[in-house]
Amino acid sequence: MIKLDPILAVHDVESSARWYGQLFGFKRAHGGTDFAALVTEHDEIILCLHRWGEHQHPSLSDPNIPSGNGLLLYFKTEDIEAVRKKVGMKGWHVEEEIHLNPNSLKMEFSIKDPDGYFLTITEYHTY
Repeated sequence: MIKLDPILAVHDVESSARWYGQLFGFKRAHGGTDFAALVTEHDEIILCLHRWGEHQHPSLSDPNIPSGNGLLLYFKTEDIEAVRKKVGMKGWHVEEEIHLNPNSLKMEFSIKDPDGYFLTITEYHTY
């Protein structure tokens, strides 16, 4: 078996963990002030957050490099309307409103997280 635990470099692990928790309901399963493993309601790791410059990881060392170049976090959800409503209630900026993606033929919208990572939230589907 192979699984992927994506790690994002962030400026404030606590703040970012709260943000993702508020948006998707993720819980912290591991970590401290420098690292957080975020899990789904089924205790599956979905995303890890790592403070910029800690633990000498080469690709997480320079916080002056813009976050997210070449990365798109693509979250599939069974209730896109509820997630969009949370974004609106928090007053978070929406980069792209809900629309039909002509490639996937699914509804989606896009926002940025506190560190500038681009997220597309889409209707749940399989390939």
